[in-house]
Amino acid sequence: MSTTIGIVCLIVGLAIGWFVALTQSRKSAQSKANIIIDEASREADVIKEKTLLKAREEEMKIVGDAERAATQRLSKVQSAEARAKQREIQLNQTQQDLNRKKKEIDARASSLDSKEKNIDARHKELDTLVNDARTELERISGLSADEAREKLVESLKDEAKTQAQGYINDIIDDAKLTASKEAKRIVIQSIQRVATETAIENSVTVFHIDNDEVKGRIIGREGRNIRALEAATGIEIIVDDTPEAIVLSGFDPVRREIARLALHQLVVDGRIHPARIEEVVAKVRKQVEEEIIETGKRTAIDLGIHGLHPELIRMVGKMKYRSSYGQNLLQHARETANLCAVMASELGLNPKKARRAGLLHDIGKVPDDEPELPHAMLGMKLAEKFKEKPDICNAIGAHHDEIEMTSLLAPIVQVCDAISGARPGVRREIVEAYIKRLNDLEQLALSYPGVIKTYAIQAGRELRVIVGADKITDEDTERLSAEIAKKIQDEMTYPGQVKITVIRETRAVAFAK
Repeated sequence: MSTTIGIVCLIVGLAIGWFVALTQSRKSAQSKANIIIDEASREADVIKEKTLLKAREEEMKIVGDAERAATQRLSKVQSAEARAKQREIQLNQTQQDLNRKKKEIDARASSLDSKEKNIDARHKELDTLVNDARTELERISGLSADEAREKLVESLKDEAKTQAQGYINDIIDDAKLTASKEAKRIVIQSIQRVATETAIENSVTVFHIDNDEVKGRIIGREGRNIRALEAATGIEIIVDDTPEAIVLSGFDPVRREIARLALHQLVVDGRIHPARIEEVVAKVRKQVEEEIIETGKRTAIDLGIHGLHPELIRMVGKMKYRSSYGQNLLQHARETANLCAVMASELGLNPKKARRAGLLHDIGKVPDDEPELPHAMLGMKLAEKFKEKPDICNAIGAHHDEIEMTSLLAPIVQVCDAISGARPGVRREIVEAYIKRLNDLEQLALSYPGVIKTYAIQAGRELRVIVGADKITDEDTERLSAEIAKKIQDEMTYPGQVKITVIRETRAVAFAK
């Protein structure tokens, strides 16, 4: 019993302690809550004060910005008002100036009107006086004014004609005394300054060899090598007893040069057979064509001539291998060009144009095709085709009087051409006639269909005609040779007889791969 009472008392004590502790904790929590609330209230007041201060600062900033903007606008308005006032003052000043000038102009206009009236009155008075004087003069002289004017003009014309005729007679007399002497001086001085030795073209070229053993290799077995050379070049190759020399005969200097160079390469190389001969001749022909172009360029540069068409340059280069009455054509053209330049300088004309016309005056002698036209006319057409100037074209076409001369260059070119060709020993007409006859012989045979190449050899005593195997049969070759022989008999004049040889060659080529 006592134990139970003790336990109960213990429990009651514990309950009372727990209650007391709970009460104390509540009071403590209440006091803490009050403290927190007080702190929060104080912080809220602080925040409120800070917010109010910030708002006041922003308000003051906005107000300051507004005041500054208002001040700026006010200053701009004031400056605009000042400019407007200044402009208004200037406009008023300008208006005053205009009014003053207007008044001055009005005053001057009124003054001019009065002066014009005075002038009109004086004109009327002068007209009256002139009419009275004219009437009095007509009465005294018995002539009208128009008649008197005509007589005065006629007398002045007669006097002027008399004086002009006197001046003309004096000038003509002076020219007669000095013209011949001056012309001779210019021509002689030009010749002395630029006349050069002129090469005489021959119809043969001598090819030198080291020893006579080479002759046998050039002839080949049964003459096949020499026949291949003659067929490929169109040049007659004469191998005789002349020591260490082979003669190349032909009227065309280009063909002779190709044959000479081809022989040189074949002898140096050592391989001489028909296939190699054709290969070397084709290669040398291309080299000679390049040499022609290079010669044309070098000639133009030496003479100071620029802007020539490439085809004209090629024709100038071809002149190196052409002759005119035995005179080398390029040498003749260069000499004529230099003579023209000197003579033009002496006469006060353009020496560059004169040199250009002199160089090109004989290009009609070296075209690829040769139509039936005089070389001067053909040269003029070629110059026009390649955009040369009209005065140069006229000088080319008129240097043999085929057309009328229209520029001062034309007589200069004509005279210089005659000077270059008329010096003793320069030209041999027999050579020119010989070359023309052989050229006509080749062209006659070439006009037949199926003919590929024609070569006049042995000084025109033999004509070799090469025909295409696919165009002409063996039977046709005999007929063609007879027709060509008959046409030569009917149309040409020649010494002795001409042998016509028609060659038809068939080749079959295959490759083993």
